[in-house]
Amino acid sequence: MDNNNYTSPYHQYEALLATEAVASVKMGAGNAFAGLQQFYDTHQDWLFGHLAYDLKNENTHLQSANFDGIGFPDLYFFKPRIVMLLEQHQVRIGGEAFTAAQAQEVYRQCLSMPVTVIPPPQPAVLPPLQSRINQQQYLQAVQALQEHILRGDCYEVNFCRENYMEQVVVCPVTLFKRLNTLSPAPFAAYYRMEDKYLVCSSPERFLQKQAATLISQPIKGTSRKNEDAQLDEQYRNELHTNAKERAENIMVVDLVRNDLSYTAVPGSVQVAELCGIYSFAQVHHMISTVTAKLDDAIPFVQALHHAFPMGSMTGAPKLRVMELIERYEQTKRGLYSGAVGYITPQGNFDFNVVIRSILYNATQQYLSFQTGSAITFQSQPQKEWEECLLKARAMEIAISC
Repeated sequence: MDNNNYTSPYHQYEALLATEAVASVKMGAGNAFAGLQQFYDTHQDWLFGHLAYDLKNENTHLQSANFDGIGFPDLYFFKPRIVMLLEQHQVRIGGEAFTAAQAQEVYRQCLSMPVTVIPPPQPAVLPPLQSRINQQQYLQAVQALQEHILRGDCYEVNFCRENYMEQVVVCPVTLFKRLNTLSPAPFAAYYRMEDKYLVCSSPERFLQKQAATLISQPIKGTSRKNEDAQLDEQYRNELHTNAKERAENIMVVDLVRNDLSYTAVPGSVQVAELCGIYSFAQVHHMISTVTAKLDDAIPFVQALHHAFPMGSMTGAPKLRVMELIERYEQTKRGLYSGAVGYITPQGNFDFNVVIRSILYNATQQYLSFQTGSAITFQSQPQKEWEECLLKARAMEIAISC
């Protein structure tokens, strides 16, 4: 995971690296969160891994029947042999029964590695980039979702669509370097599980735990950027005052407050920042910060369980919109809109939201990325379509380079 030099009061590491699994747990929705807690209790060490979106099925009647071209399991975590923590003025290296001499040898090997990775030869012509939901189908789906809102089924739905390539051979490391150059983000990640890869430039934190403090920073609200400084500042100000975007953000903040309240000390859930505007390489975002104190009597995995999947990628009320997502989307989300992160030996953790990400199955030679936006009654379908295209831009460029 890479912070890309973004500053935040909740920032801990510039980058983390974990490799060579010495133990792992892989589970489908059912008892996955309990399995993760048991895995941590057994090892009480650094753990790295992911929570896929369809863990939503664990405590609901929901199922996931849509097409899945990637195949990440619902939950996977591993205990690494080597852990590297890059801090501002030092690198810490450790792992399974590491000695100082072993750490020094790993550091020496890292220094001797080539600066650039030579990718395998690329085909002269890439396969076409396809979509399971074209523009007309997307606009019709948004209108149908707005009918649900009008009937009172829900208030806001995060609706996503997939772009994909078949029979494509890529070098995931090179793809990550391109995407991280085009769109550096504070929760970027390069993640591999067997033949499946995640190349991620996420700007969003799902949930962090520092001692007893829980921190969630949902994003809802997006505007384009402009090279002209005056016009760019205008875009920032327009986003900050946009009634629709603020309403979406506040709605998700309320959802996060509710999610955290299940495991928090009563009265400890607070909104530390509401509707702040933050700038990234490709877009401006509206971000809020919600904090809480975890009840000492509750295992920390339960905080992840009750907050997952994150409100910024579902909507409100959460159960009903997840039913609608399954009905109107054409692709299983899988790891997209899930979370990737780590758990420390002390039981702290930090997880991102898997967005602005490219997923790749090397065996199937299938590449996929999804984008979405929040649909409300006030949404203009064409503008929501354009927001999806805006979010997809850096990924399309990274693939086509």
